[in-house]
Amino acid sequence: MKTLNIFKRSSIVFFALSTFLFTSCDDNEDLPPEEHDHETITDVKLIFTNTQDASDVVTALAQDEDGEGAKPLEIKDEITLGSNKTYSLTFEILNTLGHDDHDDHEEEHDDHDDGDEHHDEHEEEGENIGAEIVEEADEHQFFYAFTENAFTTPTGNGNIDNASDPINYEDKDSNGLPLGFETSWTTSSALNRGEFRVRLMHQPDGLKTEDSSAEISDPDFDLTFVLNIQ
Repeated sequence: MKTLNIFKRSSIVFFALSTFLFTSCDDNEDLPPEEHDHETITDVKLIFTNTQDASDVVTALAQDEDGEGAKPLEIKDEITLGSNKTYSLTFEILNTLGHDDHDDHEEEHDDHDDGDEHHDEHEEEGENIGAEIVEEADEHQFFYAFTENAFTTPTGNGNIDNASDPINYEDKDSNGLPLGFETSWTTSSALNRGEFRVRLMHQPDGLKTEDSSAEISDPDFDLTFVLNIQ
């Protein structure tokens, strides 16, 4: 009788486990697809270039030293522009994490070839996330906000609060919609100190349309810099 009872118990356990595993596998089929993983961004550099004087370049950096860790992108610089000047704004957006193995590998060869010191500059800097954003322009848009009277063009306070407000977009995606990796700004002389905010929205799966705003989907980053106009 003991043997029969053990057999019955084993059968019950096996049936329960089988039912659980079958149900779990079946449930996984009903799970929604995973959302797009945002790229890891460690460095966002704003680059303002005077359109009348290419030597007049102003940069401002935000940096995240732990990538996907708890720390957010931290503003490192203020933006200081000349008054009554027109600037072209572009970006350098990088992921500098995950290159330690590459650096260690290079160090192993330092004793064999001095030319190793001159290995590819781009690899040294990190992964060019900016290039990926441009490549996926139909899924991204930069939105901007700034203190009123900071610029004579665009006027107003930016398009984060209202997507139809003016921004001088200099680039478009394959659907003819603005990207904003390149924009144009003419400063005024009416403001000395204010704020400049840039918000990069990731809008995949047809979310980016003529009517999409800075509130649709999730931001890749949202940064507010101190703006000085002198």
